[in-house]
Order: sequence, then C-alpha cells, then structure tokens
Amino acid sequence: MAITILFLVFLVLLVVGVPVAFALAAASLATLLYLGEPSIVLVQQFSAGTGSASLIAIPLFIFAGEIMMRGGISERLIALASSLVGRMRGGLGQVSIVSSLFFGGVSGSALADVSAVGGTMIPQMVKRGYDRDFAVNVSITAALVALLVPPSHNLILYSAAAGGGLSIADLFAAGILPALLMTAVLMLTCYLVARHRGYGVEAFPGFRAVALRLVSALPGLGLVALIFVGIRAGIFTAVESAAIAVVYALLVTTLLYRQLRWKEFLGTVVHAARSAGAILLVIAAAAVFGWLLAYLQVPSASVEFLTSLTNDKNLMLLLMILVLLVLGTFLDLAPMILICTPIFLPLAKAIGIDPIHFGVILVLKGGLSLISPPLGSVLFVGTAIGKISIAESMRGIWPFWLAGLGVLLVVAFFPDLSLWLPALLKS
Repeated sequence: MAITILFLVFLVLLVVGVPVAFALAAASLATLLYLGEPSIVLVQQFSAGTGSASLIAIPLFIFAGEIMMRGGISERLIALASSLVGRMRGGLGQVSIVSSLFFGGVSGSALADVSAVGGTMIPQMVKRGYDRDFAVNVSITAALVALLVPPSHNLILYSAAAGGGLSIADLFAAGILPALLMTAVLMLTCYLVARHRGYGVEAFPGFRAVALRLVSALPGLGLVALIFVGIRAGIFTAVESAAIAVVYALLVTTLLYRQLRWKEFLGTVVHAARSAGAILLVIAAAAVFGWLLAYLQVPSASVEFLTSLTNDKNLMLLLMILVLLVLGTFLDLAPMILICTPIFLPLAKAIGIDPIHFGVILVLKGGLSLISPPLGSVLFVGTAIGKISIAESMRGIWPFWLAGLGVLLVVAFFPDLSLWLPALLKS
C-alpha cells in the first residue's frame, strides 16, 4: 500500500501540473505519514540528498558553461563548425550538430546547448529558407550529445546516485565514443532529410578562414582538455576541476575574448544560480523518494520480478530500456537518474552489465525523453525558440528520434563502445 501511495500521489501531481520537485516531495511526505514515520525524516533526507561533495561540481560546471556562453565562445564554435561542415547537404543543420558537439564540451548540459546553439542557429536556418520543424528538430536532437561529453552534469549525478564509488573520469571517457557516434548518425540523418527536402549547402570560406576560426575557438575547446585530462590524470578531482574551469572561463572571456562585461557577468551569476538551484532542489527531492524506494525494498523486488521473466541478458537489457523509455515520458532526466539508478543498477550488475556502461545507457536514454512529450524540457525550449507548436515539431522529428534510438541500442548491446576508451586510458 505504501508503494502505491508513493507512486500514485507522484503521478497524480505530475498530471495536474505540479513541478516535479514538489511532486516528489509531496509523494514522499504522504508515504511517510502513512507509514507513521515523523515528518522530520523528509527534512533529514532532503539535506542528505545534497550532502555529497561530488555534487558541488554541478553548480560550478553550470557557472563555467554560462560564462563561456555569454563570453563569446558559442559564436566562435559555431563559426568553426560552419567552416568545417557547412558545405555538406543541409549545411546549417550540419553546423548545428557539430556546434553542439563542441559546445557540449563546454556546457555539459543539453538545455544550455539548445539555448546557446539553437538560439543562434534556429533563427538563421529559418531565415535561410529551412523549414521551422527541421531547424528545431535537428537542433534539439543535436543537443543530446552534450549529455555524454565531459563535463556532463548527468554523469556526475549518476556517480552520486550509484553511491559515489564510480570513477567520474571513467564515466567521462565512456561517453566520448557514443557521443561521436551520435554526432555521425545525426549528421547522416540530417543529410538524408535535407536531400529529401531539397535544402542547399553553404559556401566554403577557404582554408585560411578555417585556420583563423580554429585558432579563435581553441581557448574555448581547451576547457574540455583541461577538465578531462586533469581528472583522468588524477591531477585534481571533479570538484577541483569544476572550480578551475570557472577560473579558466573567466580568464578566457575577460582577458582574451574581452566580451564578458560587468553587466553580462551579473546576468551570468543570476542565471547560473537559478539553474543550479532548480537542479539541486530536484536532486534533494528525488533523494527522499529514492530513500523511500530503498526503505520499501522496491529495488530488490524489481530485480526478483524482472529476473523471473527471463534469464537472457540481452532480453533483460531490452526490457530495462523499454521500462526506462516509458518512465522517461513523465520524469525529467535528473530525477529519473536519481530514482531509477537504485532500482535498475542492482539488476544491471546481476546480469553482468558494467556500471559504467549502464550509466551511459541511462543518460543516453534519458536524453531521448528530453526531446519527447509531455515533459521534454529540451523540446519545450527548442519549439519556443523556433516559434512552432510541439505538434508541428513532432510531425518531422521521427527520423532524428529514431536515429537517437538506434544509437542507444547500439551502445547498449555493444558495450565496448563505452568501455574501450576507459580501459585504454587505464592501461
């Protein structure tokens, strides 16, 4: 009965439009009261949910990404991508995809990616004669690459949800090849859709322009190397790398690019604080929800139920992906990671799936939910920028969504794509 109350209250509140953090907290409080537990447990678990030291890296990386976005790096990355792939079919769509790969290494956030790159590229594509649904769909699906490349906030969150014992450096390395695969598949999809719709190409600016744009963008791209190499080499922890990233971003945008003025800096602080506050509130509320799941023995019951259906590892993995796809339709990525990790990670371990590999699967699957109704936050931002309805976007998104699903299945059933690079870097 307690499990029923927990999930029923949560789902009802989501349906009526209550924000997910408050729905999680209210469902947890209702369950605690039914169990006869004191309400102070809610406050204690709320506090414990944000007590992990590794979570400090999330607001710092958000701040660094905001600084780089408002300090001129996004324009330079887009210019570099345009010179590299603009002459391919569907040129501006290809530019949007590659720009998202570059910018994802700065922001680590799909929302920041679609806001920065999509905010620039979607209006440009519409102005150049691309259909609005194409401009929106290629931008929102490209933003999913940011979930996998360092410094992915969600991979850090997964490490915390898994108990903090997983190496963030290994998780960062595990996401790189899947991110490159996603980029390549989306570029192919963009080419095919653009060819079908008769979109043109961009003029090649010349090798000198490419070299100049590369030099201009290198300081921003250097942030990715600083974070990844520093953590991988054991020079500093994830939290230390996040703090260094903030200092580096400030130096690049104020002394080198000279575009981050005092007014923009204040706006950056406010926006980063709001974003970090919203994420940490969801993390805290989801931690209470996850504690109740463990208290009610939901993870062990789930393992027993799913293993009773089949002993086949691949079929079990497919079942988990299907369940996660359903859950992702009403859970945002951060709460889904925090709630589903304690449930599905024990099952993944039981059938021989490496926790690092499972983390990449979980985050990539959650990314598909970000571009799916009814709660896809990246979908909402992209359609708002493109000034079209969600229904209009949905009519043309299926080639890109299916491309993302295909990458998810390849990554899931070919674990070496995730595990080869971490193993190589350890050797």
